Amino acid sequence: MTGQDPAPPGAGAVPQHSAAPHEEVAAPSPQAATLRSPAERNRTFLGILVNTGLANITTSYLWFALTFWAYLETRNVIATGVIGGAYMLLIALSSISFGTLVDRHRKLAVMRFAAGVTLVMFLLAGAVFLVTPAASLLDLQQPWFWVFALIILVGAVVENMRNIALSTTVTILIEPDRRANANGLVGMVQGLMFIITSVLSGLSIGLLGMGWTIVVALVLTALAFAHLLTLRMPEEVGAAATDAQGGFDLRGSVAAVLAIPGLFALILFSTFNNFMGGVYMALMDPYGLDLFTVEMWGIYLAVGATGFVLGGALIGKFGLGSNPLRTMLGAVIVMGVVGAVFTLREWGWLYVLGIWLYLVLVPFVEAAEQTVIQRVVPLPRQGRVFGLAMAFESAAAPVTAFVIAPIAQVWIIPYARSAEGADRLAPLLGEGSSRGIALVFLVAGILIIAAAVLAFFTPVYRRVSGTYARAAAEDAPAAAAP
Repeated sequence: MTGQDPAPPGAGAVPQHSAAPHEEVAAPSPQAATLRSPAERNRTFLGILVNTGLANITTSYLWFALTFWAYLETRNVIATGVIGGAYMLLIALSSISFGTLVDRHRKLAVMRFAAGVTLVMFLLAGAVFLVTPAASLLDLQQPWFWVFALIILVGAVVENMRNIALSTTVTILIEPDRRANANGLVGMVQGLMFIITSVLSGLSIGLLGMGWTIVVALVLTALAFAHLLTLRMPEEVGAAATDAQGGFDLRGSVAAVLAIPGLFALILFSTFNNFMGGVYMALMDPYGLDLFTVEMWGIYLAVGATGFVLGGALIGKFGLGSNPLRTMLGAVIVMGVVGAVFTLREWGWLYVLGIWLYLVLVPFVEAAEQTVIQRVVPLPRQGRVFGLAMAFESAAAPVTAFVIAPIAQVWIIPYARSAEGADRLAPLLGEGSSRGIALVFLVAGILIIAAAVLAFFTPVYRRVSGTYARAAAEDAPAAAAP
């Protein structure tokens, strides 16, 4: 075994930049001729995974803190909606370029570049915070708050380049029949990251303030960058030969997706979770901060995030079954049910339980998509496929967040708090002051259930399932070979 899937028919030759027009040459392997054992490669993967987790903790810590700080200082859900939506929009706009870079360069080199850019941006954010008076920084009518937020968001967004590279290292380092389990471990680490950052961000804003929070983020970023410099991946002696063009290979990304029957539909199915995520991005923190203090909200978010760890651990242990797409859509349906009911009453325990159940399911959706792509897409094109998938899925959340946050702030929340709205909504949503947000969650949950159920009956569902089954059958003889 080489740790890399055999390319499907027609994919073994990749156009080279130096070749004559329309000339195809054999693609050299990006891996060394003599490879280590699966156990040794797995240890390398775990080291990369832990380092990526440390880096994600840093960026999420500062991003969460920015969201908490902005709402507590302004009490305006438009601010949280714009911050969350801008984050996802920046990911959507940059992901194809990130994927192209991953395809054209060695994976560890891409990770180190991303870590360096993040460190620079966080240093710049600290400088803006120091030189800008607090009154100006917190005035949404002035540009300084938005400049400060944008710098932090850019530093956090660049970190997603590492997540694309991480997905391709699974293909290089992990045996095909164990990739679903490896993707589950990725979900588990992301869950641990969520727990740590939720607690740290809430406590940091509540006890230290935004200034010291930036200092902590800078220290953590520098430590993760230093650790990354010590990692080695000898399997990848050079970048995989690829047909990627320029720095933003949209045409190549689309072609790589369309080359696999039904793969575009898989990406669309994955956006179901992100449409709901956009609603949560805009309104989940305001709802939680109305129920709890900022310190306790961070702790309760961490409790909820243990569901993410459990979901990832379950996948790491048991995989995703013979049809990951079926598992994905089933998880989305249950997500919709949870989202529709977890705020029917303003009960703190119900809200935290709903978050926990929702986060148990998120790794199943994400790991299912990654496992299918790693199985059916050749390595030289995986970066662009993952980048295009991230662009589509990330675009879904800001669309929802940008639309829902102003509507909720201007119409739904005031109506729900009025005497007429309270009388009409009380039988369904109780007497709480946040029933306007609860109404948005209820409608979003019902819509996502309907979309996922309909997806089961589409021809593309059968097409993607068939493509994955054939690829798995082709891999079986290679996996059984000594």
